[in-house]
Amino acid sequence: MPLPLAQASPWHVHALQRTAAGPAEPLAVPPRMEWTTRPGLGPGAEILGTDLRRKRLLELGCGPGHNIAHLATRHGAVATGVDLVGLQIRRARAHYGRLHNAAFVAGHALHYLQATNEPYDAIYSVFGAIGLVSPALLLPAIAAHLPPGRLLAFSVPHPERTGRSSSTDDRPRRDFVALPDHTRLPIARWEFDADRWTDHLARAGLTITSAQEFPDLRRVPRPTTLLITARKT
Repeated sequence: MPLPLAQASPWHVHALQRTAAGPAEPLAVPPRMEWTTRPGLGPGAEILGTDLRRKRLLELGCGPGHNIAHLATRHGAVATGVDLVGLQIRRARAHYGRLHNAAFVAGHALHYLQATNEPYDAIYSVFGAIGLVSPALLLPAIAAHLPPGRLLAFSVPHPERTGRSSSTDDRPRRDFVALPDHTRLPIARWEFDADRWTDHLARAGLTITSAQEFPDLRRVPRPTTLLITARKT
C-alpha cells in the first residue's frame, strides 16, 4: 500500500508531480551537461575530463537521467546513475533506457557505494546526494571508489543563495524542496562554503582543485550554485 503523500519522501513527491505533469517517454539526448540552476550557464561535461570515451562515470542522484544520457551518447562514457527514488529511475529508463553505456539503478547513494567494489574514473553529483547525505559518511565512501588522481565533481545550492551566511559547524540545516506545484517540503541539507568543503574533502583523502560560484540573475543577485572539483590523493 503506498504511503500517503504527507509521509512520503519529499523526493518521491517531487517525482510524482513531475510524472503527472508529463509522460515518461523516450526523449532526445540533451545537447549539454548542466551543473547550475540556469541551463547554459557555466561549464559542461569538460569538468569531468577532456576525453571521456570508455571512462567509467557514476552519478549520485541522477534524477530522470539527462546527464547520464548526455555523457554516454555525446562523449562515449560508460555512465551509471543512482537515485534514491525508484520512480525517478523508472522515468530515466523510459527516457533513455534504449541508450548504450547508460545504466540506471535505484538505491541510496551511500548504500550503493558500500555494496560495490567498482572503481570509477569520475564520480559526480548535480544537486544530488552530496549535501543531502552526511559528508562524514558519503565522502569517504566516494573516495574508496576513486583511484589516485581520479575526480569528484559536484554542484550544490550555494549556502548564501537565500541571504543567510554559510554554516559555521558541521550540522545539517533545515531547507526545502520546491515542488512543481509551487509548494515546499522540508529536508535536511549540509550547506558549506568552499573552505568547509575543503576540510571535509581533505578528511576523506580528496584534494580540492576548484570552487566556482554561479548566480542566476533571473532570480537573485547572490550566487545560487557552488561547483567543486577534487582529486583523490
